[in-house]
Amino acid sequence: MGYEWFVSLRYLRAKRKQTFISVISFISIAGVTLGVASLIVVLAVMTGFHDGVRQQILGNVPHVLVQRQGGNIPSYQELVTELRQTTPEILEVTPYVAKEAMLLAKRNVAAVNVKGLPRGHKVFQQNFLSASGDEVEKALFTTQEGPPGLVIGLDTAATLGVTVGDTVNVIPPMFTITPFGLIPKMKPFRVVGIVSHRGGFLDTYFAYIPLPVAQNFFDAADQASGVEIEVASYDRATPLAAQLRDRFSFPLVVRSWEDLFGSFLSALKLEKLGLFIVLAIIVLVAAFNIATTLIMVVMEKHKDIAILRSMGATSLSIMKIFVLEGLIIGSLGTGLGTLLGVLLAKQADPIIKGLEGILKIKIFDQTVYGMDRFPSVVIPEDVVKVVLVAMTICLLATVYPAYRASRMDPGEALRYE
Repeated sequence: MGYEWFVSLRYLRAKRKQTFISVISFISIAGVTLGVASLIVVLAVMTGFHDGVRQQILGNVPHVLVQRQGGNIPSYQELVTELRQTTPEILEVTPYVAKEAMLLAKRNVAAVNVKGLPRGHKVFQQNFLSASGDEVEKALFTTQEGPPGLVIGLDTAATLGVTVGDTVNVIPPMFTITPFGLIPKMKPFRVVGIVSHRGGFLDTYFAYIPLPVAQNFFDAADQASGVEIEVASYDRATPLAAQLRDRFSFPLVVRSWEDLFGSFLSALKLEKLGLFIVLAIIVLVAAFNIATTLIMVVMEKHKDIAILRSMGATSLSIMKIFVLEGLIIGSLGTGLGTLLGVLLAKQADPIIKGLEGILKIKIFDQTVYGMDRFPSVVIPEDVVKVVLVAMTICLLATVYPAYRASRMDPGEALRYE
């Protein structure tokens, strides 16, 4: 760039009579810094909430679900074998049996979806409240005398007033024919674990029992309500579901997790986009400050511009001087804002907890959101987008002042000097 860089940097260093212009320059830098930092922090928090909600959902919902329209899947073992041989992307294929039921204990009632699962299901990787710290999966599948095991959610346990070791009666919408008429089918189960980590409506809604017990209890011998499929990445669930739809025809129905809860997650993405647009206005306001600063510099330096033009500087060189000055302000603000935003986003949880301790108020209620920490995930792509948007806005803010400076007539500027 040659001397244009030198002149641009020189104009940023105000003399005693030009302190006001320097103050506006610092305000412009601060505005861009705050705007960029706000954008990065908000996007990181929204991404954290999005991932947290998605993990809560995928902790109980399969990546891909195969069901049969109108009833259970007979001879499901053949379907399981065929699915496992479909593609290497499939990691797990798990049959299950599920039915709506009422839980009755201590004169309290709760409605749940009782789900029979085999050993090794991902649900059992969550944290549970159990007796004496025993492994819930081991206790659930232990064959011993007495009622079979049952795992329920923390909210369900509170509704029923039960804890680990108590007995709960499970009443499905099935009846037994007796000489005295129809009697609701009922079976006692022993609570061996309570889901205490995830929180949210999914853990409240489901209760888990061993698959063989569910098949026997719900009269579904050699049948399955559906088959759950796990893939290496949740992003591959939708393409896999489309592939399986082409392979398995009616009455089998194939749905991905996005088909089940995609609308909810799409709302979170839309909210993230909306916040990005709103907070980008902060950067736009700071860009107006940059334009104001450059206009004032052009007005203050009209004599310098005329002298440069008379010494042979071209219109393009004059334009470069003020474009570079605006980009320096924008670059400083964007760079500082990026560092501040990434730092705040990375330390969001300690900062929130520190503010809660100082102010003695609850800013982030973990029980409401079902998350053990304040969610904040910095995605490099989001940071790059913020930097590009900020620099583009700052660059556009320099166009008009730089153009006016380049069109200045040196003779007219020096006429009254």
